Amino acid sequence: MINSVLIAKIVILWVTKLIHNNIPMYAVLDKDTIKSEILPHLCVAKRGFVTQSSLVEIVNAILYKLKTGCQWKYLPVDSLFSDKVLTYGAVFHHYNKWSKKGEWKSLWLHLLNKHRTKFDMSSVDLDGSHTVAMRGGEEAGYQGRKKRKTTNALYITDRQGIPVIMSSPKSGEHHDTHDIKNVIRSMMHDLGIAKVRTDGLFLNADAGFDCKALRSVLGCHGVVSNICINKRNGTPNNTVVDELLYAERYAIERANAWMDSYRTILNRFETTVRNWESWNYIAFMVILLRKCLRKRKV
Repeated sequence: MINSVLIAKIVILWVTKLIHNNIPMYAVLDKDTIKSEILPHLCVAKRGFVTQSSLVEIVNAILYKLKTGCQWKYLPVDSLFSDKVLTYGAVFHHYNKWSKKGEWKSLWLHLLNKHRTKFDMSSVDLDGSHTVAMRGGEEAGYQGRKKRKTTNALYITDRQGIPVIMSSPKSGEHHDTHDIKNVIRSMMHDLGIAKVRTDGLFLNADAGFDCKALRSVLGCHGVVSNICINKRNGTPNNTVVDELLYAERYAIERANAWMDSYRTILNRFETTVRNWESWNYIAFMVILLRKCLRKRKV
């Protein structure tokens, strides 16, 4: 009984403090980080109607949706806004507006350029990920292994497991090396926009990527491929694999676990590729900025 009363008092004091400080009750990133790292690179209305709510809290509501995976209509707007409370539809309007303009991707490329010293590019890892498309939509195809319609995308992470770049999502019936030359060229182009050099870069990949086309296109960009030999190919392969370097490939599996903690991208409910890709880039941003915050505190 005494413990229950004590806990109740602590909760009351905590809520009172939040209200007094005029901050939302849940924050994926702190207010200063959103204001300094994210907001300056998102477009805002220069004429006409201007939102009466805080843009910082709107971005925080979008991050809450990313983390929890709740449906838009169940977004707890009363707890996420301290002054003018917006409807869930208004929050979605802002997210969708920025997504249509491609600003989530351009924001990620800017952060990748700005914080490139935070990345460990001594070697990188490449892997594909199939995500179940719960509602179908664009680029959703049947994948026998999952026995569901899925969407597939390739990801590159650094040695720490921080996501660096992703390919454009494609239908799940395609294997990872489908149209691999154009896919890699597109990813390398995005890295070039972020001013990330690829010449001399070591890249790990599993046996599913063991093909001449991939090795060729990586070589054209100066990337040294360290791809596990696929014994089922049936053709002799004298390529040397650095086993010690390949053993470090666990980092991308850890990155997949980090990504899965964001429930909105654990399963795909978005019907458009554009919005689905945007959620992935927002998750990249949160992972990077949280790591930067940890280093700053230390």
